[in-house]
Amino acid sequence: MKNRKVRTTVLFAAVSLVLAGCSGAKVGEDSGGGDSGGGNTAECGDFNIAVNPWVGYEANAAVVAYVAENDLGCNVTKKDLKEEVAWQGFGTGEVDVVLENWGHDDLKKKYIDGQKTGVVVGPTGNQGTIGWYVPPWMAKEYPDITDYKNLNKYADMFRTSESGNKGQFLDGDPSFVTNDVALVKNLKLNFKVVFAGSEAALIQGFRQAEKDRKPMLGYFYEPQWFMLEVPLVHVKLPDYKTGCDADPEKVACDYPPYELDKIASKKFMDSGSPAADLVKNFEWTNDDQNLVAKYIAVDKMSPEDAGEKWVKENQSKVDAWLGKS
Repeated sequence: MKNRKVRTTVLFAAVSLVLAGCSGAKVGEDSGGGDSGGGNTAECGDFNIAVNPWVGYEANAAVVAYVAENDLGCNVTKKDLKEEVAWQGFGTGEVDVVLENWGHDDLKKKYIDGQKTGVVVGPTGNQGTIGWYVPPWMAKEYPDITDYKNLNKYADMFRTSESGNKGQFLDGDPSFVTNDVALVKNLKLNFKVVFAGSEAALIQGFRQAEKDRKPMLGYFYEPQWFMLEVPLVHVKLPDYKTGCDADPEKVACDYPPYELDKIASKKFMDSGSPAADLVKNFEWTNDDQNLVAKYIAVDKMSPEDAGEKWVKENQSKVDAWLGKS
């Protein structure tokens, strides 16, 4: 859920990659989400897809994995990994692609410019937004709450046992890119950032806040299927200007717009694998991603079934990725 700049301290690997994503998997272990194979695997061989911990990314991986397995005969392994950890796998061959990158100029500098193990493959077609949001009922009852300059007068409404005598600002997964601790400090807001722990917990918080008319201010982002269920209202922060977030400790502006892109292992992209061409050509819209994410998160379909359903209903788009049209 988010330049996503590094929200927390960047993780470093010494000899081997031993850190893992939300599932506890290590680089080199699969999450059980793929590896079904399909047809002849000799031409494509192994295809290792990192899966970062938000359902929109999972939707990307579900569709790409289905096409790779069923149209190209790849032996797909999906690996649940945090963003920073996934990039470490480019140099070892344990990760072939990150299908949804939110900026990360720091990681690009390290792994693309420095180590030269990764390459930018191109846009996903998705337009990303990160920001501060309140549930619709609050924006309707307190119209001026959607301007950060007015948040302090409402701070007491947002107090929780975790925030003490300050208002609570709810963030999601601690690994997500976030400037919120710095923003609260630099904008002189009487709030404390509390981490929900996951995308699912953040969504449930907003859902309950709207249902029970409970005050809530938190971090959120698009594309995100939940916006179709509860249309959260964006809180205006100082306008983003190029460079205003260059120093993570001094950030006092809104998040930038993001053109989400794909990052892949240089070795993989130079390998001649048909999966590399698929990654290069894969592009869709926010609506496409939100639909598949809804299949997974709301309709409780498995990622494999969700990917298959979307592919069968959008064959012309898939044919374009495969160079058939």
